[in-house]
Amino acid sequence: MSYSDILQLDISRDGVAVMTLNRAKQRNALSKALRSDLTNCLKDLAKDADIEAVVITGSGDVFCAGFDLKELSKDSQEEIFSEAKVYHHTVHTFTKPTIAAINGPAMAGGMDLAFMCDIRLGCHTSEFGQPQIRMGIPASYDLMRSVAGESVARHLCLTGSKLTAQEALSSGVISKLYDDQEQLLNAVLACAEGIAKSRVGPAMKTRFLSGQPKLYE
Repeated sequence: MSYSDILQLDISRDGVAVMTLNRAKQRNALSKALRSDLTNCLKDLAKDADIEAVVITGSGDVFCAGFDLKELSKDSQEEIFSEAKVYHHTVHTFTKPTIAAINGPAMAGGMDLAFMCDIRLGCHTSEFGQPQIRMGIPASYDLMRSVAGESVARHLCLTGSKLTAQEALSSGVISKLYDDQEQLLNAVLACAEGIAKSRVGPAMKTRFLSGQPKLYE
């Protein structure tokens, strides 16, 4: 498998694939090209019998800042979000366990990407928010509610305010919090390798998907 240099893919012999958003200078913003790479990569990994778990993280100090604002002019919003349905559907319905290693801010579409993963682990620089609502772009409320609960989801989607790492841990948005990025990545890889070793992840994921809200259909 090979993709453009904006998505780094590393595959271990332990059945784990690590996908790294590689646009650090752009805060790993989800350009159309990066969304396309993510979509194609996940489709390939879904067919790879050797892959049991997938890690998604960002390069540098940011997980993902959301959709690329340079592509998101007011006149193009409807077209871009219509095109992005395939990307959202692919991530949300991916048939193998996914773990988000949230190495920094996860904002707007970056928060959505993290929330579409099965497990979210963070470090002290992790933070979450839906700031795009201040530009008149609605948040993915149903997705937010499915992870954060109704009260937190309404607050995020109406105010555009942020959750700190500790707040995210307290509200269940992330399941564990680590001191720094190195500890986080080590913990995420250990978690993914444990899932891969058990070889029950895809079967459990099928059960998870059957009970999830029908988003991005």
